[in-house]
Formats: sequence, structure tokens, C-alpha cells
Amino acid sequence: MRSDPGPGPLRIALTSYRSKAHCGGQGVYVRALSRALTHLGHRVEVFSGQPYPELDDGVRLTRVPSLDLYAELDPFRTPKLSEFRDFTDVLEFATMCTAGFPEPRAFSRRVARILRQRRGDFDVVHDNQSLGSALLGVKSVGLPLVGTIHHPISIDRSIDLADAPWRRQLGLRRWYGFVRMQARVARRLDHLITPSATSAADAIRDFRLTPGQMHVVPIGVDAELFRPRGARVPGRIVTVCSADVAIKGLSVLLRALAALPVDQPAHLMVVSRPAAGGDIEKLVADLGLAHRVTFVSGLDDTTLAELMASAEIASVPSLYEGFSLPAVEAMASGTALVASDTGALPEVVGRDGESGLLVAPGDAPVLSRAIARLLDDVNLRTRLGVAGRARALERFSWRATAEATVDVYRQAISDRAHGAEASTVEVPC
Repeated sequence: MRSDPGPGPLRIALTSYRSKAHCGGQGVYVRALSRALTHLGHRVEVFSGQPYPELDDGVRLTRVPSLDLYAELDPFRTPKLSEFRDFTDVLEFATMCTAGFPEPRAFSRRVARILRQRRGDFDVVHDNQSLGSALLGVKSVGLPLVGTIHHPISIDRSIDLADAPWRRQLGLRRWYGFVRMQARVARRLDHLITPSATSAADAIRDFRLTPGQMHVVPIGVDAELFRPRGARVPGRIVTVCSADVAIKGLSVLLRALAALPVDQPAHLMVVSRPAAGGDIEKLVADLGLAHRVTFVSGLDDTTLAELMASAEIASVPSLYEGFSLPAVEAMASGTALVASDTGALPEVVGRDGESGLLVAPGDAPVLSRAIARLLDDVNLRTRLGVAGRARALERFSWRATAEATVDVYRQAISDRAHGAEASTVEVPC
């Protein structure tokens, strides 16, 4: 059994099965949290599969290579025979070939092997929503294990199934097969971090967890990076989302844009790369929006912040959010925000309408009217922008996120130190 390290600096292993650097909440979470923990004096080592994160000085990255089957420029690729190293690689490829999503399980097998070998190097392991079965083996060698659930992926599954024709539903159920594993693993963890009360309640319901497992720790924002930056581009609207993921609601925003008067000065900047020939590309063409929509991707932090601050309006049209970092970044940028009244967005934005407009999720005409109202009313945009930044500064800082996260680590470490001897029985993967 590991001894309690006391109140001093902690040695933290932060694991994430994928950590896309500039677009995608997991990569932003890993980078910003590791930076803030390091600034508090702790030692953080990030273990990530592809795509790898960009980390700040002082944070060590250990790459956990996979077959990278979902590489952005070559998704669903077929690896060469020479790329297969072990049974985990075979399992990963076979799962993809049978319509499943293997990354959480395969990453967990790989990283658990490394952590068991290096169990003396860390005081706590923090898993960022991998929740693979093999991670339970980390507990069996005496390492306290904390998990983050940004939101239960069962929500995504429900929305995708509701949106899909019956012919695709069997494949989607297979794709989301890893969700059952995540629920089983989550039930075995005593300490789970989630960014909102809404996400906690949904995880308790869908994963059959208990309130005592959950710690609500809101995500922060870099308010020095995301800030007002002067003049804004007339008519510019910005959204940051995964273009082809139904839960993000981009199709709703596109239909809302198409409903605006043709002479309305409105242009949408989408921070994402849609799949070539996919549903979103086709929808843009079908709605005749090619001249009103621009897709950009691969932006660094500064360029993204500059883009957010250059817009008159930011939109989060999601059908569900467990938190929404883009919403907080827009608020910190002083950009007038219109977002869906669903999931944790009312927690983030506030229900009083002072910091942003909330509209019914999935309702393109209502969203279109809200956007038109903002485009036509500079005083409303200004008032929402000022109030949004004030709310972001008051409620969402990465230092506060890191301090609250360390409190959870210390609880997990104390529980392990004063609990039963760690089992040496290997956990099936």
C-alpha cells in the first residue's frame, strides 16, 4: 500500500486516449489542467494516444502509440502488417473492422501496462474519460485512480440513434459499444470529476453511479488569451464544434443561417474540418451557403482567440453539452453568445439572459431569429459581451479548476492510504 504523500507537491499521471491540440475539449482540458497543476507546484506527466497534445514547458508527455486508425487525413485506414506489434493492436483493428470504436479500450490496455511498471513514480492517476477496463489494474497495484467524465457518452448515443435511419442504427449501436465498458469502470471508481451538476446527474442516471462518487469541478478559461481585442468584423458569427457530430448541432445553425434575409450581413466561421463529401458539406451546398460559410481548422491558441474576439456573435447550437468550453471562451472574449437551452449550457451561461441568449435546442427558426436580433442590435451585443466576460472572470479560472482537482486527488490518496491493502489480482482487459 502506498503511503499518503501529505500536503506537499503531488506526482500526477494524467491519461487521455486522444488529445487533439486546438479543437476538441479533451485536448484543451489536458493542456490547460496540466499547466495549472504545474503552476501550483505539482509534477504532471501526460500519457496520451494520437493525436498528441501540445503541452506547456514543465509538463512531460509520454506518447502511447496506437495504430492511429482515425488519423485526420486518413480515417479508417488499413495499417501495414509491419505496424502490428501485439495483441492489443490486433484487437484495435479488428474492433474497427467490425464497426466498433476501439480507442478507449485499446489505449487503456497500453497505458495500464506502462503505469503498472512505473507505479512507484506517481501518487495518483487521473484518467480523462478513457474509462477502459484495463485501468482498473492500476488500482490493483495500489495507485489511487480518479476519473473525469465530461459527460456520459450515452447521451451522444441516444441523439445519434434518434437522428439515424433504421438501416444505420445497428452499426451505431456497435460503434457505441464502448459506453457499456465506461459505465462498468465508472462504477468501480470512488472519485469521479465532472464539470457541471447537469453532467453529474446524467452520469448518475445513465451509468448507475452514486452521488457520493461525483465531484463537480467547472472547467476554466484563459481570460488573458480569450479577451476583447478591439473592432469586430460586421456580420461575423463564429462557432467551434466537431462538424460531423450530430450532438454539436451544426446542421441546426446552418439552417438558421439560411433562414436569414439574403441581404443580412452574416457570415459564419466554423472552427472545424468537415468530412469530405459528408452530410455537412452536402447541407452547405443544398442550402446555397457556400458564400456565407467558411471552415477553418488547425488554429493555434492565439489565432483561435483572435477569431473569437473578431466576431459579433458566437453560437453554441449543441443538442447537449456537459459543459461547453467554447461558450466560456466566447464569454471571456466579450462576444455576444447565443446557445441552446440544454444540458449544462444554462449553468454556464446563466438562465437570466444577462450573459447570453438561450434558445430551444434543435429549433433552427428560433435560433435564426435570435441571431437576427443580435445582428440588428449593437447595444444588446455590447451588453451581453460585457456581462459574459464578467461571468467568465468570476466563475471560470483554470487555477480554481486545478485547486479543486487537487482536493479530489488528496481525497483519493487518503482513501487508498487508509483503506484495505491493494489487491494483486490482475483485472481482465
